[in-house]
Amino acid sequence: MDDSEWLAGRFEEHRSHLRAVAYRMLGSATEADDAVQDAWLRLNRAGTDGVENLGGWLTTIVARVCLNMLRSRNNRREEPLDTHLPDPVVSPEGESQPEDAALLSDSVGLGLLVVLDSLTPDERLVFVLHDMFELPFDTLAGIVGRTPNATKQLASRARQRIRGAEPPTSPDPVRQRQLVDAFFAAAREGEFDALVCLLHPEVLSRTDGGTERADASMLIRGAAAVAKQATTGLRQWLGNRGAALRPVLVNGSAGVIVTLDGHPVIVMGFTVEAGRITRIDTIADPARVRRIAATVLPADR
Repeated sequence: MDDSEWLAGRFEEHRSHLRAVAYRMLGSATEADDAVQDAWLRLNRAGTDGVENLGGWLTTIVARVCLNMLRSRNNRREEPLDTHLPDPVVSPEGESQPEDAALLSDSVGLGLLVVLDSLTPDERLVFVLHDMFELPFDTLAGIVGRTPNATKQLASRARQRIRGAEPPTSPDPVRQRQLVDAFFAAAREGEFDALVCLLHPEVLSRTDGGTERADASMLIRGAAAVAKQATTGLRQWLGNRGAALRPVLVNGSAGVIVTLDGHPVIVMGFTVEAGRITRIDTIADPARVRRIAATVLPADR
């Protein structure tokens, strides 16, 4: 084994951890892969001379790369934050890939990722790396360029905004799927009262159409309002003869890819708590939907 193969092997030992860090930092599996690749390129150039803790060194590199990406993203963001959704991790139901399992090992749902998106880049880095991955504040202070005490204050502010953002989901995947199936059946038939019974009174429905379908972006609160939208807008999709529902897992929870004549048009993820649907996240941006669906619906490409 030559030096390059040895170095690549050492890096692969840490890849899943680095990707998990980057996904929580960026909310995008694609961007997370880019950040991890950047770390590999830097390691390949620098080597391991003088590096005592390779995992820690690589984590710091990925953190710096992600911080720069977040700062750049904030400067050019065009979508309103209230409807923006991070990229979900979507996998076929019952067939999640090992790399996806590692990515979601701490049950990171879209609800939490949305709140993380509302933090400043520095707040997000400190919260993710300290509270999720237990890096010390002294190390994080060097990354964000602040004193340890100021870094602790960043974490405190982040926790205040994060608290309560991610309610526990139903641990029973069968029950989750039953509720989602019942939701679509009621929407297809226009059964308003049945939908209200399935939805939590304070359910939140968020649709991100991106820049290509900005008119589709919306934020709806309350069971009656969400049920009304489902019996009108969603029902139109489902009533099309070429419409089909493809069950998938969206960040580990029950979800659906809606296809029209074999082409994916929307990705929907559901959060279930205490037997009711508490949150519906819908991605309607055509480019993102195609990219996400391509990972689980290769035959439809």
